[in-house]
Amino acid sequence: MTAYFVTSTGTDIGKTFVTAGLIRYLKQAGQPVAALKPLVSGYDSSVVETSDPAVLLRALNQPVSADAIAAIAPFRFRAPLSPDIAAAREGRAIDFDELVAFSRNAVAAETGILFIEGVGGIMVPIDAQRTVVDWMAALKLPVILVVGGYLGTISHTLTALDVLTKRDLRIASIVVSEKDNDTVPLEDTVASIARFAAGTEVVGLPRLPGGLTQHPAFARIAALL
Repeated sequence: MTAYFVTSTGTDIGKTFVTAGLIRYLKQAGQPVAALKPLVSGYDSSVVETSDPAVLLRALNQPVSADAIAAIAPFRFRAPLSPDIAAAREGRAIDFDELVAFSRNAVAAETGILFIEGVGGIMVPIDAQRTVVDWMAALKLPVILVVGGYLGTISHTLTALDVLTKRDLRIASIVVSEKDNDTVPLEDTVASIARFAAGTEVVGLPRLPGGLTQHPAFARIAALL
């Protein structure tokens, strides 16, 4: 069993896209793979098919159903806000210990490669005291850090690397996920981050045309696992 925590410098950067791409690549290579998105905010049960858990289920070739979503994403909240605020809007609170236990049990039970995808960025609050980085530190899994290609991402990425290093978390790879409106060439962003990444491999993933889900970058990332 090998497990990885997929995190990011912020929301809507590309964590789910990268995770789903790795799932498809590994499945095509004949490797057993599983994925979880334990904590989700901005989850609308009326449009389940477009949710992050649904994207992961389809990549796993599993049906998208209420039971399947509940199995991989047990902590779901409607408001597109940080999890602590989204939970409070529903009169609920996230049990951090339960979240960690759910994740650890999944790691212990999996015999192949398991991806645990986080929520938002590394410092997004989960409750009044803990953030996503506390969740990662409790699990002590290698980290796949997905970052953007926008102007400012270098500072955000290096800040994240500093926090992760201070928490003794091993970074398996950094993935720069490009978007259509990025104003900085992808190769320049990759090169700049790599200069400060202390030997951690930095992989550029170009924005793919609509409907395309495969790219050689996924093979390169998978080789680092």
